[in-house]
Amino acid sequence: MSHENETFDAQAEVERIRSRRAEARRKLFRKSRLDRYQSELLAMKRAGASCADLAEWLRVSHRCKINRSSIDRYLKKLQERE
Repeated sequence: MSHENETFDAQAEVERIRSRRAEARRKLFRKSRLDRYQSELLAMKRAGASCADLAEWLRVSHRCKINRSSIDRYLKKLQERE
């Protein structure tokens, strides 16, 4: 299979495989359902509301059923960006 003129370049193969794996590993980002309520959520959180309070507000006021832990993760991601 190998020819006399060709040599196997292991380093090039490793780099090619790693770049393919990195591309496959990339995450697809979607827009959050919470993005449209971002300013209200942040204001209420600063005013002392818990994540459970925010989940209840979304459910009652906006018919958006979302778990408390999802709101907590969303708010933590927003803080990381700042």
